[in-house]
Amino acid sequence: MEEKGTISIHTENIFPIIKKFLYSDHEIFLRELVSNAVDATQKLRRLSSLGELKEDIGDTRIEVSFDKKKKTITVKDSGIGMTAEEIKKYINQIAFSGATEFVEKFKDKEDAKDIIGKFGLGFYSAFMVSDKVEIVTRSYQEGAEAAHWECDGSTKFKITAAKKKERGSEVILHINKDSEEFLDEWKIKGILDKYCKFLPVEIKFGTTDESVEDGKDKDDKPKYKTVTKDRIINDTEPLWIKAPSELNDEDYLKFYRDLYPMTDDPLFWIHLNVDYPFNLTGILYFPKVKNDFEVQKNKIQLYSRQVFITDEVKDVVPEFLMLLHGVIDSPDIPLNVSRSYLQSDSNVKKINAHITKKVADKLSELFKKDRKAYEEKWDHIGVFVKYGMLSEDKFYEKAKDFALLKNIDREFSTLDEYKDKVKANQTDKDKNLIYLYTTDEGKQHTYIEAAKKRSYDVLALDGLIDSHFLNFLEQKLENTQLKRVDASTVDKLIDKDEKIESVLSEAEIEKVKGIFETAISNEHMKVSIESLSPDEMPVTITMSEFMRRMKDMAQTGGGGYYAMMGNMPDQFDVTINGNHPVIARILRSKKEEKKQQLAKQAYDLAMLSQNMLTGADLTNFIKRSVELAGE
Repeated sequence: MEEKGTISIHTENIFPIIKKFLYSDHEIFLRELVSNAVDATQKLRRLSSLGELKEDIGDTRIEVSFDKKKKTITVKDSGIGMTAEEIKKYINQIAFSGATEFVEKFKDKEDAKDIIGKFGLGFYSAFMVSDKVEIVTRSYQEGAEAAHWECDGSTKFKITAAKKKERGSEVILHINKDSEEFLDEWKIKGILDKYCKFLPVEIKFGTTDESVEDGKDKDDKPKYKTVTKDRIINDTEPLWIKAPSELNDEDYLKFYRDLYPMTDDPLFWIHLNVDYPFNLTGILYFPKVKNDFEVQKNKIQLYSRQVFITDEVKDVVPEFLMLLHGVIDSPDIPLNVSRSYLQSDSNVKKINAHITKKVADKLSELFKKDRKAYEEKWDHIGVFVKYGMLSEDKFYEKAKDFALLKNIDREFSTLDEYKDKVKANQTDKDKNLIYLYTTDEGKQHTYIEAAKKRSYDVLALDGLIDSHFLNFLEQKLENTQLKRVDASTVDKLIDKDEKIESVLSEAEIEKVKGIFETAISNEHMKVSIESLSPDEMPVTITMSEFMRRMKDMAQTGGGGYYAMMGNMPDQFDVTINGNHPVIARILRSKKEEKKQQLAKQAYDLAMLSQNMLTGADLTNFIKRSVELAGE
């Protein structure tokens, strides 16, 4: 039997187009061929379970091999196989049923992932790396004759009879000169490990040597020998396909360590198992979050029927959960995982929403079940919760009950609890609640102490996204303002309209202002005289809450207006406490030089408290301090 023919397409340049537009992902040819072998094997198993297979199912292991001398790679299975007629139907016709549409639609595209699987072209990805492809196959059907198909990458093919006795198919690739890098054991193994690690049918690739115990020596110590075993690439029953009731904590931790060696154990995990209205399985782990977000992204692996697809899961997983680790598997996500296609796919949107709900439910459960343990994990969990609240209103509605605010004493409160906590003494003259916060307890310690003297609580908002989160809270919480503890003097931060009488006359106030403006001599420092408690600092340097936020937003990625404001010169308020004894001493000094020296010293102390005193100014401050101490 011999038959020649032409693949029924309307263009002669289909293969050059396949090679060109799939080249960026050229290693996926092996994924596609092994996946096809798995499909053929699973169909056989299905037929066997239905009693439609006349012979014993036997060994269904898939084997991948290569021959460096012959420059071939072979993928062999014991699946359902094909007849000559089926080859013509499935290889020559169906695979190219959309070829003309394919050429028109994808000739200008850059993203190879748009193509795979779209028109049944998975098999033909073999021509990216091959000068010629052969199929030797025999159908499971009783009395079926084996057939041999070959094609050299043009539209012409040839089918002849074959001598194959076993059921199944062998796909033989004759590797082209540009792709000889794939004729390497470790290159092939790397691709199989990446894409085929959890396929449901055993995949053999070569052999491996193992040391096994072999009796005892004369001293009754164990002896060992080296044995050669088949190298099985994959785990056919990965953790995520099992029922949660079958698993314990150590199972989940071991799987995590296998996926992410040399990584800290996760905080906790969520086992996904949905079969309606879409199919979704997987395990998502909450890692211990480090400061470098980018290093931790793209750690979720997306599978379709245990075939690895990608670790770019931006549309499948909500943006705020991109720092999670783990595995998602869904046959309802198409193999052509292009970003544009995913965004318009209804199942992807449903899966995205379901994952958000499951995460919210899990966090709520943990909070209610063991609040103390939840609080201990908050430094890591908080990033996800805050980002989620910022990103999605539906998540915010759930999360507002388990989102926590932490103060500088590491006391935790829910949003409602904190509101009740500050009502007593952190309300201003207009009945607004004022939440004081710090972004750096060490640098802002002086201001924190001033707040604590008034029995005011101070929140610790020093996380990576807290500059965005505090703006968000102000939008969501009625009659509530957040003010950084060093944004002004404490009595201005929470203005209770309680006036302290000034010990200075109007003339003295003007005189003090002039002395300090001369001593400071900096147009970016705005001097004002206030009547404060004598136990407050003589000079306080602050940046307004508005300016602070503009700078913080610019530094954490705020563009446009924030970036423009962030590039403006820093403007500071210098508040002189007219009631402080140091100010009285300055006024009593007879010499103008002495007044300037004391004013500059008080100013530099304020600068020092803000870690703003550097270089020559710091040197002069130390020298001046020694002189003043010696008087």
